[in-house]
Amino acid sequence: MKINKKKLIVIIGPTASGKTDLAIKVASEFKSEIISADSRQFYKELNIGTAKPSKYELSTINHHFINNLSIIDDYTVGKYKEEVEEFLEEYFKSNDIAILVGGSGLFIDVIIKGIDNVPKVPKEFREELNDSLKINGLSSLAINLKEVDPESHENIDLKNPHRVIRALEVSLYTKKPYSSYHKGNNDLRKDIDLYFIGYNLSKEILYSRIDKRVDLMIENGLVDEVKRLTDYKKLNALNTVGYKELFHFLNQDLNLDEAIELIKGNTRKYSKRQMTWFKKYNDVNWFDESINDNQIINKIKKLII
Repeated sequence: MKINKKKLIVIIGPTASGKTDLAIKVASEFKSEIISADSRQFYKELNIGTAKPSKYELSTINHHFINNLSIIDDYTVGKYKEEVEEFLEEYFKSNDIAILVGGSGLFIDVIIKGIDNVPKVPKEFREELNDSLKINGLSSLAINLKEVDPESHENIDLKNPHRVIRALEVSLYTKKPYSSYHKGNNDLRKDIDLYFIGYNLSKEILYSRIDKRVDLMIENGLVDEVKRLTDYKKLNALNTVGYKELFHFLNQDLNLDEAIELIKGNTRKYSKRQMTWFKKYNDVNWFDESINDNQIINKIKKLII
């Protein structure tokens, strides 16, 4: 086994593809620990709808950056990078291999690459855009973003007000497109050996898994979980698939069957965006449903020896 550098095994892929199960098996095989890069699993109040590892799974392998925040906490990708780097610095003093797993592309990026130096925008500037959101609606902000930064308008989730406002505030404040700050940081870090393992399942298999997962979430009590969070539904952490649709159900805008179908459809769309992001990575060892986890582990062994 190489000894010149520490090793980070990065497991990526769309939601419901099997990343969690694989990461646990890989961590067990290499006696390593898992760092989550799933931004929804940070929040201790979000459990069923985020498909977190079970309590048993969390007890068998040390997981980090799961249940580490509350939905009321102010958290950024920059803070995540800082905390993960602090963890890795200490962890690698006594361990050779760590596992990074998740479907949040931006959070993966800042660990394998670094974070772009995006200028800080004054709080007052953001508050003006939040006021505009309340008065004129999200579509108005999206139109404005298209004018000042067509690339961001094309690539970000225009239904996510936090993402739209972030791109717009930087573009307007700096008079440079927000997308221009994300072009010069494509080199992978050199201080750690990186090994990329990715799931790229057939659409039929992935969509079937998504549907089954959503049905299981409902069966396991997702509606009650969302009910308990009703007072916080305006928080950005809850503007996410599985929660926002059920808030519409609780508000009687949809019946339950309609909400469930909407969750499934929005999850499929989310999985497409995830794969679009991850397909930009080079040197990924991609696997489909014809390859089992043991075969993937054997491949990893060959890669790091």
